[in-house]
Parts: sequence; C-alpha cells; structure tokens
Amino acid sequence: MNTVADPIFVTTDAVGGVWSYSVALARGLAEAGLSSVLAVMGPRAQPAQRDAAAGIAGCRLLDTGLPLDWTAASRGELDTAVLALLEQARAAGCRAAHLHAPCLASRPWPMATVAVAHSCMATWWDAVRGGARPPDIAWHHAATAEGLALADAVIAPSGAFAAALARVYGPERPATVVHNGLNQPPLHRSQRRRAVLTAGRLWDTGKNVAVLDAAAALLDVPVLAAGPASAPDSSGQEFAHLRGIGNLPPAVLHRLMAETAMFAAPSLYEPFGLAVLEAAQQAASLILSDIPTFRELWSGAAIFVPASDPVAWASAIAALADDDGRAAELGAAALQRSRRYTLDATVSATLEVHRRVGQRALHAA
Repeated sequence: MNTVADPIFVTTDAVGGVWSYSVALARGLAEAGLSSVLAVMGPRAQPAQRDAAAGIAGCRLLDTGLPLDWTAASRGELDTAVLALLEQARAAGCRAAHLHAPCLASRPWPMATVAVAHSCMATWWDAVRGGARPPDIAWHHAATAEGLALADAVIAPSGAFAAALARVYGPERPATVVHNGLNQPPLHRSQRRRAVLTAGRLWDTGKNVAVLDAAAALLDVPVLAAGPASAPDSSGQEFAHLRGIGNLPPAVLHRLMAETAMFAAPSLYEPFGLAVLEAAQQAASLILSDIPTFRELWSGAAIFVPASDPVAWASAIAALADDDGRAAELGAAALQRSRRYTLDATVSATLEVHRRVGQRALHAA
C-alpha cells in the first residue's frame, strides 16, 4: 500500500526497548498506508538500526542530536529539546506527533499529540529507590505532569503502569491502555540448553540483574546476560557470576531465546517488558519477578519469584532446570499467551487513539 503524505512524527530512543517499539510501530503504520518520521533522541542510531528503518516503506530516520528526557541535565535543557523537536516536526511537514515520553508534551504542540508513557523517572524512583525524590527526579516529575495535562491523549503499555501513573500524577488524565505487541518471529525449534537467559539494559538497577548475579553463585546452571552493561553516561554495573554476552542482533537474540531453556526477568520496575514477550514468542519458560505488570500480562504462563530474594531465584531456576516436562509446559503456555500481544493489535489500538483526538493525517487508515 502506498504511504500517505503528512507523516507521523514518532520520537524514539535508540538505546533500549523504546526503539523496538518504535520500529514495530513505524512498520505497522506503513502497513496501514501511513508514513512516519522516526526522530531519534540521545545516542545516534547504529548502522543496523538505520538499516531497519530504511527497510520500512515511508519511514524516514532523523537523528535529532537532542538529549533524551532522562539524560537532560536540567529542566531548561529539556525545554530547549522540546522546542527543537517542535521545529523539526514542522520542518518535516508532520501533522501528528507520537511522543515516547509525556514530558516531551510539556510545551504546547501545534498539532494533535499522543504521548506514550513507556516509563517515567518518578515512578521508576518510587519502585526502585523509594523515599523522597531528589531534585533531578522532582523536575522530571513536574515536566511529566505538565505533559500528561497538555497531551491530547496518553497511552500506557499496561494497566499496572497506568495505575502507577495515576498514583503519582493523579487520575485527572487517565491513560488508555494499549499493550505493546510484536510480530511473531520464526520459532527456532532446537534442543534447549540447560541454562537461563536474561536480556535488557543490564546497567539499569530497575532491571535488578544483580539479584540474578547473586543467584548464579548458588547454581550449577549457567546464567547468561545479553545487553549493555554500561549506560549512555558510561556508568554501569559489574557482575561476578553472570556470563555477559554483550549486545546481540535481534535475530541472534531470538535464536538464543529458543535454544535456552529458561528466560528470567527479575525487574523491580517494568511498565511492560518487551524482552519477556520476545522470549515467550520463542517458547522459553518464563521466571519473572512478582510485580503487578508481570502478573497482569503473564499470570498462568510463568513462575513468579520475589524480586529481591536471590535464594528464591536460585531455587526456582534449579527446580525448573531439573524438570524438563514442567519447563516445556511453561514454554508452551508462554507461547500461547504471547499471541495476545501482536503488532497488529498494538497498531490498531494506537490508530484508534489518534483518530479519537482528531488526527486528520490518519483518516486515510
């Protein structure tokens, strides 16, 4: 299908799961006959990411050179970035904006705007650190509150996260829940290795990978960790017992998920968890932290473990590693559940949100 004029301005982050979401959304928009500008904030897109965007009909990649909201040094720097985004959207001829963080809507946009709350620093702080928020979190909180009020619509990727937003920011602007979704990649049906895999931003303390590192010291089961150990600001974590395997191309990661018996996600904070969905699509058996998001999405298709108890993690992993039948049963349940979270469903629900706020550029869909 030919794409229409007046593209959708989709902001994104090339560092983590937001990139996977944005590329999937751009691909889905293209399939619906809609063009997009994929506006990358923070570190520039890598060659493989550029290739992925180039393969999407009607999608133009734009490296904005602007800081990510969560790396901005001050409110003034964030405001400057938002104003620059506005100008870039105008210059690209966009009539619709799909922003990957509500704080990017903290200044009025000259077009109808949908803000997706993939995460936020205040809810992250409350879940991971707790206690009084420091000044850098406080100004992010204020900017996010303003964005939630100004955006024409807000999307959250799970009901649990929508509830967290309401607790922190108030119920005045309830978020529409649109679960993230991915197309089903080819299922690699191979002999599964007696091992456990985790994947994501290993440096992010909200991912709580340290508990798996401690559990690995108690296990004879290899614990593999895929993803960056260093943050964009070069800070990071070191792990003594995990087997770090670095960043992997998506196809390689999916194959590893299919070849490994178990996938673990010990997150303290997770608005959705795309890596869990990717592992479920490869029929890996899931061992997840017992947090509201994972209960909402995966109850009946995973084992749940107290997030911060390394002994409990080691026990759950060891028991499942020695029970092939139970692991196969859980993997099949995870695969079946993953079919709820499709790209088609995500794009359809997202387009409906845009239509509801009167996006003229989307009427052709």
